[in-house]
Amino acid sequence: MVALDVHEDMQRLADSGVVAVMRGADADTVIDVADALHEGGVTAYEITADNPDAMDLIREVSASFSDREAIVGAGTVLDAPTANAAIQAGAEFVVGPNFDEGVVETCNRYGTLVAPGIMTPTEATDAYSAGADLVKVFPASSLGPGHLKSMKGPLPQIPMMPTGGVGLDNAADYIEAGALVVGAGGALMDDEAIENGDFEAITETAREFSSVIDDARDD
Repeated sequence: MVALDVHEDMQRLADSGVVAVMRGADADTVIDVADALHEGGVTAYEITADNPDAMDLIREVSASFSDREAIVGAGTVLDAPTANAAIQAGAEFVVGPNFDEGVVETCNRYGTLVAPGIMTPTEATDAYSAGADLVKVFPASSLGPGHLKSMKGPLPQIPMMPTGGVGLDNAADYIEAGALVVGAGGALMDDEAIENGDFEAITETAREFSSVIDDARDD
């Protein structure tokens, strides 16, 4: 399903508070993990394109939720052909670790939310000027919340999503620094819990993330 309203999809990302970065997702457990996250209030799922089954997983996860119940996208998208494949598979947003003009152009053509990766104010403005809807500040852990806050000062118009090293201990700091939403992987979805089929633990972590972000937004 191709996204029809970028502004609505941006709001759906924001409403989730966290984008779950599902790197290395497995077909046998991906639906259980997504359901567990959803139960905990996390409703945005990014399936990374470096997984050989990524396009099939995007289709499966998208089909497991009713329309607008969750938002499913593709991550680690490095080039336009991959972006196109993800969109045709049903990705409603596309995320990259870098800024590639072809990816942004492809997403704009199909009306799909796009978040290229950036680190500096120059990269952020270049990506936004090219048509990015928001930017992924990556890896966020390298410079921390203070770096994002410093960029938001002169660039308040650019929505930012810090990813890489975001956990329960610092998610609130990023929100308070001006992040629209945060991206989280291992801190949100514990590999051992997935391996053991302990999906309740994932739900509980999702609830904790949601609570931390809601509290930070209320402050």
